[in-house]
Amino acid sequence: MKNPQISRRNFLRQTGLALASAAVFPAIIPARALGRDGAVAPSNRVTVGVIGYGNQGVANMGSCLGIPEFQVTAVCDVDEAAMRRGQQRVDSHYHGRGTQGFYDYRELIAKARPDAVVLSVPDHWHALVAIAAARAGMHIYGEKPLAHTLREGRAICDAVERNGIVWQTGSWQRSVENFRRAVELVRYGALGKVTHVEAGTFGGISYRDAQRTDSPPAGFHYDLWLGPAPWHRYDARIVKWNWRWVLDFGGGNLLDWVGHHVDIAHWALGLDHTGPVRVSGTATYGTEPPWDVEMRYRYVCTYADGLVLTVGSDLPGGTKFYGEKGWLHVDRDKPLQVSHPSLLRAIPPATSAPVYRSTNHFRNWIDCIQTGRTTVAPCEAAHRSASVGHLGHIAALTGRTLHWDPQTETLRDDPGAAELLNPVYRAPWVL
Repeated sequence: MKNPQISRRNFLRQTGLALASAAVFPAIIPARALGRDGAVAPSNRVTVGVIGYGNQGVANMGSCLGIPEFQVTAVCDVDEAAMRRGQQRVDSHYHGRGTQGFYDYRELIAKARPDAVVLSVPDHWHALVAIAAARAGMHIYGEKPLAHTLREGRAICDAVERNGIVWQTGSWQRSVENFRRAVELVRYGALGKVTHVEAGTFGGISYRDAQRTDSPPAGFHYDLWLGPAPWHRYDARIVKWNWRWVLDFGGGNLLDWVGHHVDIAHWALGLDHTGPVRVSGTATYGTEPPWDVEMRYRYVCTYADGLVLTVGSDLPGGTKFYGEKGWLHVDRDKPLQVSHPSLLRAIPPATSAPVYRSTNHFRNWIDCIQTGRTTVAPCEAAHRSASVGHLGHIAALTGRTLHWDPQTETLRDDPGAAELLNPVYRAPWVL
């Protein structure tokens, strides 16, 4: 018998039911065709499983619940208490429709079989969960950084492409107007030729207080939380927000932020499918166990055309472009800063390739699921921005300048550094 979920997924792709905007859609299809009170009929919704219901998972679920074309049908978290909170929230939103709950992502994929999944799990889990979902034909919203290691990032992108998955990365700055306007100005020559970019990605740790306990609470599946990571004795301070300050699980502020501010640099300069050819840098690391991520760092990345990208914890937050005609600095919740006010009045020429416009990151994802278009923050772009962080980290750890081939994604004449591109998994997990 033909799989009904696969049939439905293909139907969504082929019929192109996407909405150009919430304002246009009701004018095309009468409210009575969408269900009671203009709601989207369940048969026309994209079903979603939420994997990871911690800090980011709570926010991402809220974004899904706010879009009528999504139907959240399942929640997964290794902490069963968190999983139940997620179920209750969804059931309340839909007035009690029996949301499925799982503590193992493999069970959600095999049994709930949603059309799409939202992944909000620690970095060391990104690759295995994403690849499993892609192989099952599920569209994916995945958090940045794309992966915990560079090789995992390539494996995710390969799985996404091979299985025809619509991927959206949580690099949501691409859906914010001031970042888009900055990209537009840079791309169409307001600064002239750009020679140097600075990306401020912060340092230290943003620790969230947690009481230390040495054994997991009932219903917390700690061995599954560890998954492929090296064994660590349970420490309640780590397993929620603070895992990102331990290198076995996350990449600190460096990897948290390259997917935002380096991502904007790459987007503006057409670097979403390439990377630097030379990377050098230094870093200091945490010395108070278990916190061992980069505390202070600066990396210099040189691209094939001579462009220099500096990534540093001591730089102002955001992305700053330096060109022949001046500089432009873009950051969150701030107006664009420029060296000359006239730069902001630059009008892009008529072009057949305008800058991709998205005003709602989750809306863009579902529109692309329903039309088959590429999202504003696709997998390859996420991989390339994360690669800058991975290479900078390796350069600092080895104390050597790395010579990188962005096409083959190999390091020249440095087998020791090349080994650090690969994940090391605890048995029985394999990539």
